[in-house]
Amino acid sequence: MGVGAVLSAIPTWAEVKLPAVLSSHMVLQRDMAVPVWGTAAAGEKVTVKFRNQKKSTVADDKGNWLVKLDALKAGGPEVLTVAGTNTLTLDDVLVGEVWVGSGQSNMDMPITAYTNGDEALAKAAAGTYPKLRLIRSGNPGWQEAIPANIEKTSALLFAFGLLLQQKLDVPVGLLVGAAGGTPSGYWLSEEAYTNDSACKEVIDKYAATYSFEDAQKRVQAEMVTYAQAKAEWDKLTPELQKGKGAPHKPAPALKAGECNSKVGHLYAARIKPFMPFAIRGVLWDQGESGTAIQGVDQYTLMGALIRGWRKEWGQGDFPFIYVQKPSGGGCAWDQNDPVTLRGNAYQPLPANVPNDGEYRETHIHIMNYPHTFMVTSSDLGEGVHPVNKSGYGVRSAHVVLGAVYDRDIEIYGPVYKSHKVKGNKVIVRFNHVGKGLAFKKGDPSTGAGQVKLQGFAISGDAPSTPEADRKFVWADAIIDGKTVVVSSDKIPKPTAVRYAWAGRHQWANLFNKDGLPAIPFRVDNLLK
Repeated sequence: MGVGAVLSAIPTWAEVKLPAVLSSHMVLQRDMAVPVWGTAAAGEKVTVKFRNQKKSTVADDKGNWLVKLDALKAGGPEVLTVAGTNTLTLDDVLVGEVWVGSGQSNMDMPITAYTNGDEALAKAAAGTYPKLRLIRSGNPGWQEAIPANIEKTSALLFAFGLLLQQKLDVPVGLLVGAAGGTPSGYWLSEEAYTNDSACKEVIDKYAATYSFEDAQKRVQAEMVTYAQAKAEWDKLTPELQKGKGAPHKPAPALKAGECNSKVGHLYAARIKPFMPFAIRGVLWDQGESGTAIQGVDQYTLMGALIRGWRKEWGQGDFPFIYVQKPSGGGCAWDQNDPVTLRGNAYQPLPANVPNDGEYRETHIHIMNYPHTFMVTSSDLGEGVHPVNKSGYGVRSAHVVLGAVYDRDIEIYGPVYKSHKVKGNKVIVRFNHVGKGLAFKKGDPSTGAGQVKLQGFAISGDAPSTPEADRKFVWADAIIDGKTVVVSSDKIPKPTAVRYAWAGRHQWANLFNKDGLPAIPFRVDNLLK
């Protein structure tokens, strides 16, 4: 064998190499052990130097190595070196706070998609921020926050990170791993899904009443309709085809617990490469695309995802912050506030009490997982892609400042705490009253001129009444300290109460005086 052949046979990882997430311009997480890792020749000694620390290890038989720097204080820029048979020098390294942004399009889409509709975002994106650093999964390394780089980063995560950096006055690093139109089933590892007891429980329960054979028959019938529609569409001219759009081919039937693609493939491609980079927490924006797993709801799967990420990252129960879904749908306290200027205007009550709050309720319940906090979005503006990304980012940063960094900031509007029935009244007590309970007043010029608290509904049906048969009526509601007293002349013996339990609820106007909207809730079967 010639010399050239021998050299070409040497593994490319024989020299010390680092993953893309370890590069010049990066931000290391302060106040905790900081992993530094990579590959080298098996048995090669590797030494990492940063500040006054020097850590050494030996690559294992597969060429992998890892050291952990002791907890660091915020600061920089400084130089980090990694030396083995070769030496790598990482310049302009900062120490501060590191956050991961993940989810679907509302996290993935860049600033250029929003600057025309978001004046505050456009203005911020034109700046240069020496203490803010950016990286996106699949890119070769960290970038400085200059306009040419900012415009390509996540609009939401940038707005979030910029305010965080300004308020904390330390460097902030932002890691983006997101993809548009993606369900949560793509974003947790296959191991986290298959080993999750809660997922197994809901799948077993769902499978008991689900017929895969019936699902196949439905898809076959849909395929016949699709084939007919497709044949008609194929006859159209290209211009008409473009205007009408092609019919959608039905998705194949799935068995209970089965995913419409490979579970975790985006986790493996866009999140796993960041691990075990030290982070403070995660900001998540996803939900419109559901789970893509037959019979597993978003609440259950997000529990598995959160537990899985925390276990696989190896940093304990780090904070997991998520944006409320659906986006918008509620009135805003102050439409002159740049954060809520896209919120819905207050409207009168509809004639009938809506009954379509389950999707919203499912996402609200995610906040019940440990160290998990929701970014209230009902007053920020609605749409599949809300244009007020600066408002969403500011609200997210406020939640993190209050929940994670212990700043004196109210993170929620009123949240249901407890209740009691007293005669014909239901007395509801709230957490997160902030500076006090209040209600948004109407605007007579729009026909929404009622100056009273509204959005509460009660029922007097027996606790055993099936949910679908319960009849709710609009109730009178009065603020009394940290409680709201709810009643109706039509319901002498109330058994259930709801507030804003609907997909859109711009007529529900309970807030705290901090300007944050109350979280929708239902407490059915109060007497049980």
